Amino acid sequence: MMTMQPTPTRLSIGRRQCVAAAMLSIWKGGVSAATPADTGREQARAPGLLVCTFGDSVLDCGHYNERGVTPGQLLVRNDDALFPAFRGRDLQTLRGSAKLLHRAVDGATVDGLQAQLPRRPLQGPAVALLTIGGNDLIRGLAGDNTGSRVHAFEQRLHAFLKSLPVRPVLMATVYDPTFGDDARNFLGVPAALARTNHRRVNDIISAAASRYGKLVDLHAHFLAGDPSWLTRVIEPSLIGASEIRRAFLLHI
Repeated sequence: MMTMQPTPTRLSIGRRQCVAAAMLSIWKGGVSAATPADTGREQARAPGLLVCTFGDSVLDCGHYNERGVTPGQLLVRNDDALFPAFRGRDLQTLRGSAKLLHRAVDGATVDGLQAQLPRRPLQGPAVALLTIGGNDLIRGLAGDNTGSRVHAFEQRLHAFLKSLPVRPVLMATVYDPTFGDDARNFLGVPAALARTNHRRVNDIISAAASRYGKLVDLHAHFLAGDPSWLTRVIEPSLIGASEIRRAFLLHI
């Protein structure tokens, strides 16, 4: 008895081409699901964030610590050896790409902000960090008993913010280097008056932040800290620089 052999199935030219294409795709690893490497490459191709720092020594404090680091530098790229708790939490890691434009100047007051404006047009996504008001208070605003200096501070701050070509602006309140202890008052004016004007300055900053970006409450953050966060009475120490970074990072 003869055994019937199955007749080979003939594929049309079109079907043969489709099968060949599918086999080639599989051979090359062309699966539909994205691999971790693909995700990493997509992240690396994402537009980098430009972090722009403006203001005073709260952000320009590198020369007050032995490592020469600033909050902006730590935001962009953490020093994992110094601050292992922030490993993987810097912007270069989180976004794949980030750069720093450092314009803040130690000793700056609100009158000097216009000189810190970027000299060239900025490209791509950016965020501005601003700390200002501490030196204004030290240089006389703390003793203002008429309100004229506080008003002038507000006007000049708004003038700068209107000229600043970066949004959002993360604006920090002015911290209290006495940590709420009137016995540590170093301003040469009654503590009650100094605290009233300090509060007025922070109220101005808070109102401006609601209009131009976000508020970073450094004042509250430092009240929960301790004197090791400062050096030379008012300047951020190495730990202080990291704590300032911590406060801003929550809002980026």
